[in-house]
Amino acid sequence: MLQDSMRAKLGAMSRRIEEIDRMLAAPETANDMNRFRDLTRERSDLEPVTKLWTDFQGAEADLATAEELRADPDMRDFAEEEVRAAEARMETLVEELRIALLPKDPNDERNIFLEIRAGTGGDESALFAGDLLRMYLRYAEGQGWRTEIVSRSESELGGYREVIVRVIGQGAYSKLKFESGGHRVQRVPVTESQGRIHTSACTVAVLPEMDEVGDVVLNPADLRIDVFRASGAGGQHVQKTDSAVRITHLPTGMTVECQDERSQTQNKARAMAVLAARIRAAQVAEQQAKEASERRSLVGSGDRSERIRTYNFPQGRVTDHRINLTLYRLEAVMDGDLDEIISALAAEHQAEALAALNA
Repeated sequence: MLQDSMRAKLGAMSRRIEEIDRMLAAPETANDMNRFRDLTRERSDLEPVTKLWTDFQGAEADLATAEELRADPDMRDFAEEEVRAAEARMETLVEELRIALLPKDPNDERNIFLEIRAGTGGDESALFAGDLLRMYLRYAEGQGWRTEIVSRSESELGGYREVIVRVIGQGAYSKLKFESGGHRVQRVPVTESQGRIHTSACTVAVLPEMDEVGDVVLNPADLRIDVFRASGAGGQHVQKTDSAVRITHLPTGMTVECQDERSQTQNKARAMAVLAARIRAAQVAEQQAKEASERRSLVGSGDRSERIRTYNFPQGRVTDHRINLTLYRLEAVMDGDLDEIISALAAEHQAEALAALNA
């Protein structure tokens, strides 16, 4: 029921928790806050798995006791019921343990840069980009995360040609990493006088924030840095100095602009962080492409050209094409209620990972 290799791994994890508890109790660990924090985080990661392992061992012990009772004629019926209950419990725990032991994405707990770009559809696409931004900001608010607008390029009708948001919160990447891709909207635009339904599209990219720009090697010779005066709405908010920054990574042609901070130094630091995240994401995508098997799931592939979801306003319908999930509660989704979609995507990803592991 549970392979020897899994038993050995789970036993090693239990022993590691005991070792961590001894180290956390040592005075020298309490005096080293970085060490204390790292050990506490490791223990927090291990504890849910070892709890399942303890429960499984308890179910195994219950099964052994019930099987012994079978020898007593007076207890046979009771024993048979206990055997069935223990076996069912063990079967459930084995599946939970398989999922718990799946390799973790090292970026899951990172903050993210969320990039939304208008695509086909002109002004309507830019307006939809604004709607998507509001949807994600509302979802982040519900999760208790903080958000910061890094860069924005507004359209004439109030939407965005491009907007980049930094999302700060535990598990931000793990929750939103499946949002990368093409988002399509079907509705009657505000500019449409004939009442005809139009189809427009935006692309979304979710990039994990690096701990430091140094995580990605950026050769200064590969960067062109331009400064310019930030645009504004007028009045007291118009910048009087060249505080806006544009950084171009010459080898890849990637360009990042930032003008929302007050100083040139702040804008440069933020633009460098976004550039590092983009380059790191490109490196990961290239590595994944090399290692990809034929059965790799489309969930989370991060292909920005891939149409992943359609928002149909006349029907009040949202459909995620990767998992054939359709919900007739579009208004709630656009208000940031993404839990059902995100949970379904995570479950599909787990199922694909388990299938690949078994194969």
